[in-house]
Amino acid sequence: MKNLAAGVVLGAVMFTAGAVFTASKSDDDTLRQVRDRQQIDELMWRYARALDTGNAEAYAALYSPDGQFSAGGNATKGRDALKAMIAGTGRQGGAQPAAPRPQLYHTTANHQIVFIDKDHARIDAYHITAAAGSGRETPPRLAGVGRSIDELERVNGQWLLKSRNVAPVD
Repeated sequence: MKNLAAGVVLGAVMFTAGAVFTASKSDDDTLRQVRDRQQIDELMWRYARALDTGNAEAYAALYSPDGQFSAGGNATKGRDALKAMIAGTGRQGGAQPAAPRPQLYHTTANHQIVFIDKDHARIDAYHITAAAGSGRETPPRLAGVGRSIDELERVNGQWLLKSRNVAPVD
């Protein structure tokens, strides 16, 4: 009888230890995802600020080295091309830079982050761009709306954009 009781107790201890180990592993995954979501939110805030301020260097640094931005059939790939796109130097044929634009504010709404694995994630969102007004004669206006899909990857411990598509085909 003592052996039976000892066996039951030992079995219960092993079962409980297994459950605690499983919960801890799950808790670690959950904690990592919470930290990752925070880092991804910060990445997207820095993305919007770099875009709104025209900071080409900061903008390109938010992409992986081979990252790309797509708007429909047009894709810009690689950090140098992304810098040129934001700096306005990517024009062909020696075109002159465009006239100064009103201040733009890029936002996202209803975003959803899905983790593909521990180093890859996807964001589905709506994007909204507003142009600031300049008094009664030029009120603020909606400059653009749409849907976006962002593919992200962790590179050397840092979340970066692998691709951003602001005109995906459903």
